[in-house]
Amino acid sequence: MGLSGFDAVILAGGRSSRLGGEPKALLRYNGQSLLRRTLDNVRAARRIAVVGPDELRAELEAFIDAEPETAVVLTREDPPFSGPAAGIGAAVNALREGFANDDDGGAALRAPLTLIFACDMPALGTLPQQLLDAAERNPAVQLVLPVDPDGRTQPLASCVTSAALDAAAAGYGPDGLAGMPVRKLLEGLKSLQLPLESTATADVDTWDDAQRFGIAPPAP
Repeated sequence: MGLSGFDAVILAGGRSSRLGGEPKALLRYNGQSLLRRTLDNVRAARRIAVVGPDELRAELEAFIDAEPETAVVLTREDPPFSGPAAGIGAAVNALREGFANDDDGGAALRAPLTLIFACDMPALGTLPQQLLDAAERNPAVQLVLPVDPDGRTQPLASCVTSAALDAAAAGYGPDGLAGMPVRKLLEGLKSLQLPLESTATADVDTWDDAQRFGIAPPAP
């Protein structure tokens, strides 16, 4: 995929309640925050919308300094902590508003595909490119869903056609996405499952998860 081939959504605005409120986006793995690792994994995107609080801004600015050709915007679901579907809706709006001078509100300038990732998957590796390749090989498909080795689909590590994603989010209106499961947001899309042999989608929800990646809890 070239630079114009995809946009990206990174969800980084959860409560991290099982981490005692420690922002998982800022946990460090191999010297980088989880947010920065995710940003690096999608750095070829035309535009990236990060959904999360203002405390992430320093990480975004460091990424922008390193990747000045990639446009990045920080946004937030409304109200905050209203769930990942609401976060995706906020990201879609931010991606479209980035082209506010365009007569159709940015639709014509949206990249054809959108990658969606939670920020807490340290081992993504080549998964973004695998998703893009699968979407390119299957142009009739609207949604590519990875399936982890345990047989679970992973909508927060997926690739969606931008037109289908924007229409799905718009169909629920400004308040309809709050508290909605992401699976419901995407359920009407023609999908393709992509079996994974790796643990690329393994995430960090608890300190036990973090320690499996060698991520230490903060000092008391």
